Amino acid sequence: MKNKEHEEGTALSDRSWAEPYKIKMVEHLRMTTPEQRERAIGEAGYNTFLLRSSDVYIDLLTDSGTSAMSDRQWAGMLLGDEAYAGSSNFYHLEETVREFYGYKHFIPTHQGRGAEHLLSRLCIRPGDSVPGNMYFTTTRHHQEAVGGVFVDVIIDEAHDPESEHPFKGNVDLGKMRSLIDRVGADRIPYLSLETNVNMAGGQPCSMENIRSVCALCHEHGIPVQLDATRAVENAYFIKLREPGFAGRSVASILREMCSHTDGCTISAKKDSLVNIGGFLAVNDDDLAERARNLVVVYEGLHTYGGLAGRDMEAMAIGIAESVQEDHIRARIGQVHYLGQKLMDAGVPVVRPLGGHGVFIDAARFLPHLPPEQFPAQSLTAALYVDSGVRSMERGVVSAGRDPKTCENLLPSLELIRLTIPRRVYTQAHMDVVAESVIELFKRPEHISGLRMVYEPEHLRFFQARFQPVVPASVVATGADAQSIGGRQEDEQ
Repeated sequence: MKNKEHEEGTALSDRSWAEPYKIKMVEHLRMTTPEQRERAIGEAGYNTFLLRSSDVYIDLLTDSGTSAMSDRQWAGMLLGDEAYAGSSNFYHLEETVREFYGYKHFIPTHQGRGAEHLLSRLCIRPGDSVPGNMYFTTTRHHQEAVGGVFVDVIIDEAHDPESEHPFKGNVDLGKMRSLIDRVGADRIPYLSLETNVNMAGGQPCSMENIRSVCALCHEHGIPVQLDATRAVENAYFIKLREPGFAGRSVASILREMCSHTDGCTISAKKDSLVNIGGFLAVNDDDLAERARNLVVVYEGLHTYGGLAGRDMEAMAIGIAESVQEDHIRARIGQVHYLGQKLMDAGVPVVRPLGGHGVFIDAARFLPHLPPEQFPAQSLTAALYVDSGVRSMERGVVSAGRDPKTCENLLPSLELIRLTIPRRVYTQAHMDVVAESVIELFKRPEHISGLRMVYEPEHLRFFQARFQPVVPASVVATGADAQSIGGRQEDEQ
């Protein structure tokens, strides 16, 4: 594997390097035929979330809870203290969170959305404006479910997939000031500041921007709550791209990022290298006490939050492993290895390459498909049929509907996400993925659009179902729609 960025961010290197681990156990993968995959995606309603994992060859649906745990984490699982109250693993995890993230209070939850739920219920009143540097699906849902109104304050470059801005996750200070002037600081419960912004393509925030926006918010008495789910990856990009940080450790950069904010929510299923878990961490004593009271209602006692003791022990060990320089360098390096292969072939991807996956610009990949035919969703289905690679949509389907007009929201980014689990796949797997995407890119006109035939009430991208769109010229002939859909899939 060739590394295009020196680990200290000061030079380029063409020397090959390898993952900082060796394989101790393997999980066998099942190969399927194109015919089997056509049948599977049809039964799944052309939604990759509804596929059975046994029908998937390379699973790039998400990096959430799909990482491989280390031997030390598995050993820690045997030390699980499964006491209902006061588990020793809770205190180990609490100490670890304070060491690496720095917050005063720690409340475990079953996963990140549990922490988002607690924070939203505790802080947001109906009609409040909740600014964020681009939305994330579950975060926005919890904010809106309690009456909040999401307001995007990310810089404009984040909405341009071709922009090479190194920190496209930054908050636009002008947009933030304008919101404060318009609604008043007392109607802004907090700024939701996401690190390595997912919907923008895994794009980081700079330390300079974090400092500046936190200073602005604190000047007006507005707390800043960090979505630190991928903050370790963000810290690594600061080390690589921001002047003055090349000689700093990732751990120290992470701690400084958090020090400017008032609290955080985390899905530990990402950076922290575990299969389940999350937490809310805050500095405010009153908010922490209220969170401990509420977590009992929705998650479990405040010393386990819906987690087994062994899960908390694995999380504590995973947090310490996540900031190791060799680990994070290899993790980001694998993402960039795949991304560079696609860019070299001319495949339109979000640039610069981000942290947890490669995001393909489906609107440019499939220019013949209008937004109403869900280009990104269509491309995920075609990729699965071609090679058994499971990816996910991040576009119109994920954006949902306008709550007032009920019309589909049409985001500026119509993407599919090739999300790479940590410590799971080899570079050979990435080669297979790249070859499949490139082959589809050579014949995009063979990929037909989709129409939604079932839409759930909440977070529709998880469970919506689709059918292929039959071209108007074919409909005019009276041909059977089902057979046309099948033939279109054969062409894929």
